[in-house]
Amino acid sequence: MAVRTSYEVVHTCGHTVTRNLSDRPADKRAAFARWLASKECTDCWKAAREGDSASTEEWLAARRAAEQQAAADWAAQFDMPVLEGPEKALEWGERSRHSLVTAAYTSLVTEGTWDEADWAALEEKIRTITRAGWWIDQRDAEGTDLPELLDAATEADRGTENPFR
Repeated sequence: MAVRTSYEVVHTCGHTVTRNLSDRPADKRAAFARWLASKECTDCWKAAREGDSASTEEWLAARRAAEQQAAADWAAQFDMPVLEGPEKALEWGERSRHSLVTAAYTSLVTEGTWDEADWAALEEKIRTITRAGWWIDQRDAEGTDLPELLDAATEADRGTENPFR
């Protein structure tokens, strides 16, 4: 008796496709065919995803713009220096700096044991790092790691602006 490898699958979109399931274990083929029947066929699934790419791009652009505005507002509020570097890295660096510094404030001051005087000293160190690439490189760091990261920054990461504003 031959083991069945080919299944007629009627998808939810109404299309019928013959699938060769010989690459699956024999005892799992029927269940996989039932699962496939509960989904759209590959062509319909791809068409739906391609149609959504425009709305996904719009959503991403809107989110990126909101994050950029929040970072710019934060930088102005806390008198952060303008970042230096290639034009295409500046906005990303600003968003990365904003994200890391707010995470550090939350973990060290709000949830941690630091007081405002400790934070003020760290904030002055934050202002010295003006290379956008440094902030981008640190984007995945934990907020609690920021003091050590700032101490490890090199002179190339620090700006040339007068530190005695």
